[in-house]
Amino acid sequence: MTDRTTTTRAETRGFRAGDGPRLVEAWRRAAPADPITPDRFRSLVLLDANFDPEGLRIAAAGDRVLGAAYAVRRLRPMAGTDLEPEQGWIPFFFVDPAARGRGLGRRLLTDALDWLHRHGRTRVDFSSYTPNYVFPGLDTEAYPAAAGLLESLGFRTLYEAAAMDRGLVGYRVPEEVTSRLDALTARGHRFATPRDDDLVDLLALAGTHFGPDWACTIRDSLAAGTPLDRIVTARDPGGRMVGWAMHGAFESVDERFGPIGVLEETRGTGLGEVLLHLVLERMRARRAHSAWFLWTGEQSPAGHLYRKAGFTTTRRFRVMRRQAAG
Repeated sequence: MTDRTTTTRAETRGFRAGDGPRLVEAWRRAAPADPITPDRFRSLVLLDANFDPEGLRIAAAGDRVLGAAYAVRRLRPMAGTDLEPEQGWIPFFFVDPAARGRGLGRRLLTDALDWLHRHGRTRVDFSSYTPNYVFPGLDTEAYPAAAGLLESLGFRTLYEAAAMDRGLVGYRVPEEVTSRLDALTARGHRFATPRDDDLVDLLALAGTHFGPDWACTIRDSLAAGTPLDRIVTARDPGGRMVGWAMHGAFESVDERFGPIGVLEETRGTGLGEVLLHLVLERMRARRAHSAWFLWTGEQSPAGHLYRKAGFTTTRRFRVMRRQAAG
């Protein structure tokens, strides 16, 4: 238990050596729907090239961590030289349930926002930070109090992201998709596991047409040991790479699908649907019981594609932004 006196005495400060294990335990108590492990905390936060220990604001009373709010800004550009000097993020915040109701969450978030503002960040997003996002946004159903707190501090919803799942027990590629694959192949399209040399085209496709964070995700996952057979690429009859789909890219979780992308000019040909099902087939061959991902627009073309393939929405996240005066 944490009494009112202990909470009142809590100091807010930057992260220090020794905080990690206590932070992870407090996180588990605060967010039982989204627990974290020490190794995930290490890889997503402590080893992030943009991590600054002063940006990870800790509420502590003695040796007890009561809560945290993580503020981050770019120290290393995602691509080129752009450090997004006006942009900051708060990927997560929490307060131990025993310490709630005393204004500690507001203190932590205000501290994190002030820290970002001192570094020139006038636009702050919760929580769509890439490449190491913890959540796509805020699940307001799971954390209604957090939504109220963010709104009271000036955060407004930009859009919603949907997480989806699909069971794979008994999965088989639909006949219509097999027919579409045969037709595309007959016209000269090629679907295959990329070779090492194909990665140049894959990274160029992802980075140029879908954003540097997608190319970064693919590059980092392969450098960390993700096998090439987790990827299916598509080339058009002229040999140009026009799409890909994969699984196992995020934190080496085999049942996590994505990312997937096809050139806009090829949409409507069934290319994306074929790539999706070819990867689902590989996932089932690896004895995956389900496929899931965290982020798509529920009413977007991708969202419709996933629902057609049997995915259903399991959670919704609100991406929120606070725009402050410069």
